[in-house]
Amino acid sequence: MKKILIVDDEQDIVESLKFVLETYDYTCYCAYNGEDGLKLAREIIPDLIILDVMMPRINGYKISRLLKFDSKYKNIPILMITARSQEEDKLIGEETGADEYITKPFDLDDVVKAVQKYLNTEEK
Repeated sequence: MKKILIVDDEQDIVESLKFVLETYDYTCYCAYNGEDGLKLAREIIPDLIILDVMMPRINGYKISRLLKFDSKYKNIPILMITARSQEEDKLIGEETGADEYITKPFDLDDVVKAVQKYLNTEEK
C-alpha cells in the first residue's frame, strides 16, 4: 500500500484529502506544520508528499528543498498546494523541486489524478 504524507496547517483540507485518498487505498499520514511534516517525511519515507506552501515554522518551499537535495528522499514526488497562484510562486515551487503545483481552491479529483499520475496506480 502506498504511503502519502499530507502537510497543511488547515485541518479541514488535510481531513478531506485524507478521506478521499484513503478511498483509493492509500495510507495517509498527516502533519499540520512544516516542522512535523519534515520530521514525519524522514521517518516514514512516504511514496508521495502533498505539501502546503504557507505554514507555520517551516514553509513548504523549504521542506521541498531540504528533501529534494537529500539523496535519500529526492525521488519522492512532491505536490505543492498553495493559495498563491502567481507565476513567480510556481517558479519558486519548481526551483525547490516540487513536481506539481496545485492552487487552492482545488478540486479533490484533480489532486487524486495528480497522485495517481506519480504513483502509477489504477483508477477505481
